[in-house]
Amino acid sequence: MRKEYDFSNAIKNPYPNKLKKQITIRLDMEVVNYFKDLSANTGISYQNLINLYLVDCAERKLQPKIKFG
Repeated sequence: MRKEYDFSNAIKNPYPNKLKKQITIRLDMEVVNYFKDLSANTGISYQNLINLYLVDCAERKLQPKIKFG
């Protein structure tokens, strides 16, 4: 490893909007199991499937159906 690196020719990250942020979220076990089963069928990790679903909801501006009582 070098003592110093030259970053004068470095380029800015072209994908800053594609970066992901790690968060903690509480989900019902039924939801987790659903996406884990889907993961087994698709070969895509259940975390990525949840993210893909949420991205789709956000792009389509879907509103959750909230039931009280």
